[in-house]
Amino acid sequence: MAILPFDNLTTEPTLTQEVSDSVRSAVQGRLGLRQAGEASADAIVRGSISRYDPDVPVAFTGGNNSQVTVTRRLVQMTVSVEIVSRDGKPLWQRSGMTLEGDYQPGSETEALARGRALSKLVTNIVDGAQSQW
Repeated sequence: MAILPFDNLTTEPTLTQEVSDSVRSAVQGRLGLRQAGEASADAIVRGSISRYDPDVPVAFTGGNNSQVTVTRRLVQMTVSVEIVSRDGKPLWQRSGMTLEGDYQPGSETEALARGRALSKLVTNIVDGAQSQW
């Protein structure tokens, strides 16, 4: 299986590499498939990242002085993915998947939450690939 770099339509430059690495790891580890070049692969995974929002507030606390503190935030990304056969026939596709990972500001990082969102992405891809076998 060939994993092509995902088109990154966001302003976060590291997403292309992080998504590709996560998908490649899942395809090899969870599906037991070997990485191949595009020309020799039986199937090709490709996609695009259309939105990335690293800082969506979802939980708040208020104090006596009308001050609001954000206690949970989300990383959200929207991704479209397809798996196609060597001859270009779609085997599986999912458009506009919104994936989320939450984090607690101050004790967890955006990177940790992004990893949680990427985990959900690879689960969708692995489940989609397995549904076609």
